[in-house]
Amino acid sequence: MIKLAEIDTRAPKGLDKNETKKKRDKLSRKLGELQHHLYAEEKRSLLVVFQGMDASGKDGATRKVFRYCSPSGVWAYGFKKPSDEEFDHDFLWRVHKLTPRKGRIQVFNRSHYEDVLIQRVHRWIDEQQVDYRIAAINSFEQLLEFDNNTKVIKFYMHISQERQKEKLRERIEVPSKNWKHNPADWEEAKLWDEYRFAYEDVINRSRIPWVIVPSDQRWYRDYFVAKYLVDVMEGLDIQLPVLSEEQKHVEG
Repeated sequence: MIKLAEIDTRAPKGLDKNETKKKRDKLSRKLGELQHHLYAEEKRSLLVVFQGMDASGKDGATRKVFRYCSPSGVWAYGFKKPSDEEFDHDFLWRVHKLTPRKGRIQVFNRSHYEDVLIQRVHRWIDEQQVDYRIAAINSFEQLLEFDNNTKVIKFYMHISQERQKEKLRERIEVPSKNWKHNPADWEEAKLWDEYRFAYEDVINRSRIPWVIVPSDQRWYRDYFVAKYLVDVMEGLDIQLPVLSEEQKHVEG
């Protein structure tokens, strides 16, 4: 049973910030190389989910970690309030059409989990619907992994309540970040305990495990995510396609 309150939101003590940032850059370059191989092999795909409280660094991690990947092979999508058409369908309808084809990496900034987080916290769905939706999500993710060879990697951006408030204040006080300011984020921040309960519940009921990312410090957050993704992709044993001898001897 995962208890988020028992997991540190900061980097291990004694870790050098500058050295860690250098390592992250090397890992991001390595990830770019592995993504190229994945694209060329075209036998499997990755779905990378970033979930977390407001200001936990979902956008920042995406920019830093995937900076050396090809735009043709990595697509990012940010989930917002469903449209009227999306509300007229089941909650997974808008998600399924965005899952990655073979050879691609799809990044979700927020995801299908919004429908058992924000909707639950605001009591727009009841607990029976929560149970049905969590069961549907588990089946959906297993379908992707076992039927379509899509590796599902889910990152929970684990930020402290104090750090979240600092980041939200930055959006007001720093002119270059004013565009991020949304008064509604402050209202959602008041529901910290309710969101923490909802997150812990889905994390503990997920069949495909979550990765808890210490996110109070951006430099460690980005390193942690990059290292995890490189380790996973290296374990997939992705192979660049090579020509057979017969294919090499075709006339020009």
